[in-house]
Amino acid sequence: MDTFADFDRIDRTILALLAQDARITNKDLAERVGLSQSACLERVRRLTDRGAIRGAHADVDPTAFGIGVQALVSVQLKRHTRSAVARFEERAIALPQVVALYHVTGGTDYLAHAVAQDMEHLRDFTLDAITSLPDVARVETSLLFRSTTKPVWPDLTGES
Repeated sequence: MDTFADFDRIDRTILALLAQDARITNKDLAERVGLSQSACLERVRRLTDRGAIRGAHADVDPTAFGIGVQALVSVQLKRHTRSAVARFEERAIALPQVVALYHVTGGTDYLAHAVAQDMEHLRDFTLDAITSLPDVARVETSLLFRSTTKPVWPDLTGES
């Protein structure tokens, strides 16, 4: 994967526009960045080939899947060996309720973004699936009341 310095202003603008709206047409994208449609399409292909664009996603309402509760499950491991970490990651991310897994620093080793139908389903998931994993020492669950995301990555150079 290239570094930030390897992308010019047009590449960064294309990335920002696609992060904001992955369904933008190539025609509109080309117009917004000041390129011909063919040059713009080539840039998008090159950004994809270079690994800067990893996919396009739809923002779907969780209730459409029957999800009524979301939580961040903090997990502390018993051991911090490479094999214990790898084993936990493999098992945790395979659980259908886990939609994201973050390896973090501090007193918590992992944050798992978990989804469930209701509180009972979340409790059962926590007790039956997470705490039963052999490398788990401690679990703490925090309910998500609301999540707000920012789809556009900031331009840290200060350039406009």
